[in-house]
Amino acid sequence: MANTQAHVGLDFPVAEPGLLCSLAENWWLLRLRGIAAIAFGTLAFLWPGLTLLTLTILWGAYALSDGVFALWAAISAKGADTTARWWLAFVGIISALAGVVTFLWPDMTAVVLLIFIATWAIAIGVLQIWGAIQLRKEIEGEWLLALNGLLSIVFGVIMFAQPAAGALAVVWVIGWFAILAGCSYIALAFKLRKYKRSA
Repeated sequence: MANTQAHVGLDFPVAEPGLLCSLAENWWLLRLRGIAAIAFGTLAFLWPGLTLLTLTILWGAYALSDGVFALWAAISAKGADTTARWWLAFVGIISALAGVVTFLWPDMTAVVLLIFIATWAIAIGVLQIWGAIQLRKEIEGEWLLALNGLLSIVFGVIMFAQPAAGALAVVWVIGWFAILAGCSYIALAFKLRKYKRSA
């Protein structure tokens, strides 16, 4: 039986071409998503007197940048088939649209903003867990993506459960979520880098 796997770097098996190929070729975009998330979370902590309008604009910028990076990774992947990348493109579209809507409606109320962010978080989380399940077929360490998805879902549920929480509490929850999600993105990015094909 013909061997359909190539070995790269430290003898890690790499499937031809698929989700792993798509993500590994664009590992640095995942790192940028992580950096953007950590930067957003850090700003939330360093700016405790954040107004609702400022929080809305900052979150909109984060969601938009996260969506652009995810879409870029989905579109620019070479060799990977479309079915391996649709979930990543969907994540990008949801995030980018969320960012755009936030900018078009910056004066939304606190409750509407929280429900909006919560819905986004749960949708992204579900897609990331689905992506981790698919990635599990090709790589060990997919738990990092699954962890990010789980964090996103838990964050969304907390937002739904406490829509009337104080502004400071909300900022802290959002800040912690962004930093933890960013760290898991960066860890996964460097793991995927090991699978990148040599030029």
